[in-house]
Amino acid sequence: MINEHPSLILLMLNQTDLTPASFILNGIPGLEDMHVWISFPFCSMYAVTVIGNCGLLYLICCEDSLHRPMYYFLAMLSLTDLVICSSTIPKALCIFWLHFKEISFSGCLVQMFFVHTFTGMESGVLMLMALDRYVAICYPLRYSTILTNPVIAKVGLATFLRGVLLVTPLTFIIKRLPYCRGNILYHTYCDHMSVAKLSCGNIKVNAIYGLMVALLIGGFDILCITISYTMILRAVVSLSSADARQKAFSTCTAHICAIVFSYSPAFFSFFSHRFGGHTIPPSCHIIVANVYLLLPPTMNPIVYGVKTKQIRDCVIRIVSGSKDIKSQTK
Repeated sequence: MINEHPSLILLMLNQTDLTPASFILNGIPGLEDMHVWISFPFCSMYAVTVIGNCGLLYLICCEDSLHRPMYYFLAMLSLTDLVICSSTIPKALCIFWLHFKEISFSGCLVQMFFVHTFTGMESGVLMLMALDRYVAICYPLRYSTILTNPVIAKVGLATFLRGVLLVTPLTFIIKRLPYCRGNILYHTYCDHMSVAKLSCGNIKVNAIYGLMVALLIGGFDILCITISYTMILRAVVSLSSADARQKAFSTCTAHICAIVFSYSPAFFSFFSHRFGGHTIPPSCHIIVANVYLLLPPTMNPIVYGVKTKQIRDCVIRIVSGSKDIKSQTK
């Protein structure tokens, strides 16, 4: 009877709950025997991330000379980096050390939301920092009147809300999918397309919307960064003094390093995930995806600590035993 009515089968299938209770995060495929060894650089980088970014937040909060737009944006970047790493690395270490691989379906959606929202926010903050450098170099006399505290708060909030508004639909279009290809994710965390590929439904909407979000966030931010640095380069080249040119370029060095650390693995991960096909091993995809999340938060406090004189001086004062860093001014 049922064989004569295939539509009845589809109706029964549609009425069946195909949403798994949980997913199994299987770590890095093909390298399961090396998970313990892989965990050491993960743990080390996470420790550097937490200590370095918490240290930056403490300095910016307590040091009066760092109460300036550039450092407020840096504080946003540090806070964003902490959220990104803390959303993924503890779970990855549980997989590597304790073989605790299960994550609930709702927990997976929450992790996916945090990862994509705050990676989008990180890109937005890097764009805001480029605009900050543009105003500082091209309009130095108007810098303090253009980038006031209310303006900084508004653009920071707008960057966060942009990520929330664009990423929230991802959780709904993932939740609507039927999952009949198992519940094993060959990854260390839940990301949009990795989860979508477990579905037996049509994921074309997911692929198109994911690409649209990447272009609206990453494409827009990269365009703004490119325009900002083009204008900065024109302004710096027009300076008559070599010392002035050197000083202007030096104020951008740390930010340029942060851009390279953030976007290089992001580009590789994005394009290899969509166009790499079977030519790139799955383990390589997963490692690069983790480097994409781990490298910028690890390197940003180091780069800014080394390249930014005010931060370096604050650290030296603390290490040398200065009793009151608030009493020091720029």
